[in-house]
Amino acid sequence: MSQEEDHNDDTALAGEYVLNLLEDDERAAFEARLVTEAALRDRVREWDESLVDLTDGISPVPPPPMVKDRLRATLFPETIRRKRPLWTWLAGSIAAAIIVGFVVLMPSLLQETAYEPTFTASVAAEDGTLVVAAQFIAETKALELVRETGDARPGRVLELWLIAEGSDAPMSLGVLPDDAETRFTLSPDVAQQLTNGVLAISDEPPGGSPTGAPTGDVLAIGPVTSL
Repeated sequence: MSQEEDHNDDTALAGEYVLNLLEDDERAAFEARLVTEAALRDRVREWDESLVDLTDGISPVPPPPMVKDRLRATLFPETIRRKRPLWTWLAGSIAAAIIVGFVVLMPSLLQETAYEPTFTASVAAEDGTLVVAAQFIAETKALELVRETGDARPGRVLELWLIAEGSDAPMSLGVLPDDAETRFTLSPDVAQQLTNGVLAISDEPPGGSPTGAPTGDVLAIGPVTSL
């Protein structure tokens, strides 16, 4: 098979991956290649950027605030049920209602800032059991993360990695805390490497990888997209 045919096959495969058309086993095999093949990550990034360009002429319309609550109630009913006793306890007074509004609106799905994100990524497992939304704010050098679903395995932790463009060696960005939302402050050098990079999450022992490289399963992966 010629190099041109290889490129075309990978381009088509990357398109099917971005559009979520691959079967589970094909997707798993493709994501395993993403970790080590920079050229394949380029194909995925090209598809992401070309699809994003389709929305350039469409003005954003913010959804009503209730949409987020309905989505969470539909997608994560167990989370809603766990929170219900707290809501019941706070509902009795005006002061408590103010506290509830502050707690719900302040975190949001991603921390609201005065700046627009420079990069975003959805770091997700192929079966959706782990999904972490990420955005990077260039002005503050803050990488903000929200674990939308999924937890570390018992006695284990989740560690976040950056695979920079042209590098096959992942760089640890830190261990994710138990809290669903967290923020890492990146050095200017690391921040520059987000461009065309890939974020991944691995299963590690407490305290994180002892070797400086992933030692456990790679649970989720997602390309970094420029905005």
